[in-house]
Amino acid sequence: MSVFFVGAGPGDPELITLKGKRLLEEADIIIYAGSLVNPKVLGFAKSSAEIFDSASMNLEEIISVIEKAAAQAKKVVRLHTGDPGIYGAIQEQINLLEQKKIPYEVIPGVSSMSAAAAALKREFTQPGITQSVIVTRIEGRTPVPSKEDLSLLAKHRGSMCIFLSVQKMEDVVSRLLEGYTPETPVAVVYKASWPQEKIILGNLSNITQKVKEEGIEKTAMILVGDFISGGGEPSKLYDSGFTHGYREAKS
Repeated sequence: MSVFFVGAGPGDPELITLKGKRLLEEADIIIYAGSLVNPKVLGFAKSSAEIFDSASMNLEEIISVIEKAAAQAKKVVRLHTGDPGIYGAIQEQINLLEQKKIPYEVIPGVSSMSAAAAALKREFTQPGITQSVIVTRIEGRTPVPSKEDLSLLAKHRGSMCIFLSVQKMEDVVSRLLEGYTPETPVAVVYKASWPQEKIILGNLSNITQKVKEEGIEKTAMILVGDFISGGGEPSKLYDSGFTHGYREAKS
């Protein structure tokens, strides 16, 4: 294997996986998403590694670098922010590598949605509140299928993680109100796990103004749902009266 798509994690260099760190240390070529990946993660690279910032590259240029390196049996790390399987734009790269019969592997990473929940010290799936998490975004230059419009997804009233949408906060809130109540808790987490991390708490009736006052227009996760308030019911997993495959209930 010569090409690795690696999740860099949400920002904190210590949140990259051990496997991702090892591959970075071994890589001859690193192509990283410079507009999003914390450059401190590149500190794991060896001094001889050749590093490309994909922020200024198009798809063909990225694949050209990978193809040339693979032909020379060099190890390539394509470094994406968070987890590459969530809004990582890796499928288009994978399709071309498969066409060219270049072997690759995908290494998962810690998503910004996980880092945002950790920053809030909350669990997305709290018994008695919700057991579902909706991961979505509002349309921008990349369209969203009509059946996945926020106004429709909001009717489920589960926990929601909205990527890439804080710049359209007013529109986001307007659509969410077609399912959630105005009192529904909302958290906007800016740069989760970075030193600049900032948490804005509110509800659907006031979060737009709060975000505007903070001047946040990008690199933020919008979390929606009653899970933000905490509470809920205790899980059965550790209930002394609940029997499962590893423990008998106490009478």
